Amino acid sequence: MQIRPGSMYPLGSTFDGAGVNFALYSSAATRVELCLFDDNNRETRIEITECNTFVWHVYIVGIQPGQRYGYRVYGAYDPDSGLRCDPSKLLLDPYAKAIEGMIDSDASLFSYDITKPDDPDARNTEDSAAHTMKSVVINPFFDWGNDRHPQIAYHDSVIYEAHVRGMTNLNEEVPPEIRGTYAGLAHPSVVKYLKDLGITALELMPVHQFINDSFLQAKGLSNYWGYNTIGFFAPHNAYSSSGQRGEQVNEFKSMVRAYHDAGIEIILDVVYNHTAEGNNMGPTLSFKGIDNRSYYRLVDGNERHYFDTTGTGNSLLMRSPHTLQLIMDSLRYWVSEMHVDGFRFDLAATLARQFSEVDKLSAFFDIIQQDPVISHVKLIAEPWDIGSGGYQVGGFPPLWSEWNGMYRDTVRDFWRSQPSKLPEFASRIMGSSDLYRADGRRPVASINFITAHDGFTMNDLVSYNDKHNEANGEDNRDGDNNNRSWNCGVEGPTDVTDVNELRAQQMRNFISTMMVSQGIPMLDGGDEIMRTQQGNNNAYCQDNPISWTHWDLDERRQQLHDFTQKMIHLRLRHPVLHRRKFFDAEAEGNNAPQVEWFDHTGSVMDQEDWDNTNALTLMVFLNGHAIPEADVNGNQIKDNDFILIFNAYYEPMMFRLPGEKYGRKWRLLVDTHDQFSPELAFEANFGIMAQARSFMLLVSDEGDISGTTHQVQEIKVIEKPQDDQDNSSAPDTGAETSSPTEQAEGSEK
Repeated sequence: MQIRPGSMYPLGSTFDGAGVNFALYSSAATRVELCLFDDNNRETRIEITECNTFVWHVYIVGIQPGQRYGYRVYGAYDPDSGLRCDPSKLLLDPYAKAIEGMIDSDASLFSYDITKPDDPDARNTEDSAAHTMKSVVINPFFDWGNDRHPQIAYHDSVIYEAHVRGMTNLNEEVPPEIRGTYAGLAHPSVVKYLKDLGITALELMPVHQFINDSFLQAKGLSNYWGYNTIGFFAPHNAYSSSGQRGEQVNEFKSMVRAYHDAGIEIILDVVYNHTAEGNNMGPTLSFKGIDNRSYYRLVDGNERHYFDTTGTGNSLLMRSPHTLQLIMDSLRYWVSEMHVDGFRFDLAATLARQFSEVDKLSAFFDIIQQDPVISHVKLIAEPWDIGSGGYQVGGFPPLWSEWNGMYRDTVRDFWRSQPSKLPEFASRIMGSSDLYRADGRRPVASINFITAHDGFTMNDLVSYNDKHNEANGEDNRDGDNNNRSWNCGVEGPTDVTDVNELRAQQMRNFISTMMVSQGIPMLDGGDEIMRTQQGNNNAYCQDNPISWTHWDLDERRQQLHDFTQKMIHLRLRHPVLHRRKFFDAEAEGNNAPQVEWFDHTGSVMDQEDWDNTNALTLMVFLNGHAIPEADVNGNQIKDNDFILIFNAYYEPMMFRLPGEKYGRKWRLLVDTHDQFSPELAFEANFGIMAQARSFMLLVSDEGDISGTTHQVQEIKVIEKPQDDQDNSSAPDTGAETSSPTEQAEGSEK
């Protein structure tokens, strides 16, 4: 081999056509060896003699893509001082662009003797090379053609959260050999399905290289979700269909290119808050053996142990410039080289902990704000962790959107008829201005979701009162107990027609509410076709049909899909349903306010109405002629006016439409009680019956309906009710209600 000094930048392994430059940061090392492995797993060790500002570097002529390698780092092993250098452990390159293999549960992976758990100082110097993963040199060159970022505006976005494996593993339209892979996800039938559904952004659960935890392997389970990252630059190798070393990189790029061709963005769920090495009892795989004190947050005064706000054993040290550099280099790589369009940050509150408290002005956010690449892609925070003060919904900087947990909880409670305050529900569907407006953010700061990967699916949300996580092997102790779910009277699957119809209606209520709410809707993959996890609300370890999406659609599942598709396209066609700015109740257009709130009698709500904690009904007027926004040509955006009717009461309710000031004629577009109902016509002040637990959407029927392409099935004029009959069949919204369970039990009987 011809060995040259090489360069300290860029970090990682870089192929230039003639050879490879290797660079590794470690301030703890006294000596570093680069270890190269041939096809027979024979190891060649090369001592790196060049070190500049703690970056160890070497260039080797002739090394080609596909070369496997790792590092051995020599230095102090003193856990009490936070030092854990251990040259008996082969270490992954933190900047590896591809990784081969998977760890097993062999004792050699641990720097302490696992047979002596009571003696933490008992060393284990067994060589781990045969039992750990190896870094791989990649060829960075790829023909992107004319690929470009779709750059879909936030307010025009509809996000679909999916799992690479679970999305296609049971999809018979995808060839068997590529199901559950990046290539399977890029299959034309899958891309077309999402495009036809109306999805603008596919948010993928973790695709950074992660490990399969040994404690799960011992139970015959695996880490399905992937929130256990070990390689921040490497696409997870198990999602590659080729099986060839390093080909997961090109396969991932091809997938991104396929979605960009369809105008769909790719957003990655990224885990920069911790790594897979766990706490002081975890294995030594990479960071721990390279420079433990630079990468991990240790307990002050007890540096053997790790400060953990993630529940996984460790947290990355967010005040370390080298940790921040690692994260920023990773983000920039995925945008510049892999062409992704944004990121959802897992447990993002941990990223804000520069010290012990959550600080939205921490160095991490400052760096993101000024970065010319990262600041221009979509940034979404999961705004909480398990540490003190970790629930930070509404607390992130202006550049960020957030998973709005308050939206999820409020909408779930409303549709299961729980006493609540209408002002909060109103705020949530209007973009949560109480959370985001004060710091200059807009409705798109709110990612509105009902369900996500963590918790019940939407089908399970309306089918189970309690979690059923027995398959996880933890005696049903894992997972959240407070699901805000309602089984509609029967726990789990049932043949009772009334219960199944109510469940389908509730799912339509949830989907409709999301699609008419200001902000960005996010659909959990498979919810549109009634995906179930059999009541498991923590299926992180279920890489099997419990978690996978089943694509054999019966009539009920197809109907929900069609309804979801209708609601998404309705939202996308009408700008008043996804405004860029918050509604201003004081501003008017066409002699009517931008938004107005009514009770079921058609009267504008007063303070007493808003303070009624038992109220379960609401009627909202949205003024499409008063949108203070311009299109790309500078023309003011105009849309139709809409009326939203929410009835979470357990009996039908008569609603009197507003007076002519708000519109003379209305057409019923959506009724979740009957998704096949004809488009009926109504006039101002007329009465319209909203069935129990239903949502109705009416559009102004004066002039053309913006973007509407479907034909009206039937037009009927409903006679105006007499004053003395106006609400004869509708109980007062403040009346005491029976519980959801009691109501459903009556239906079952």
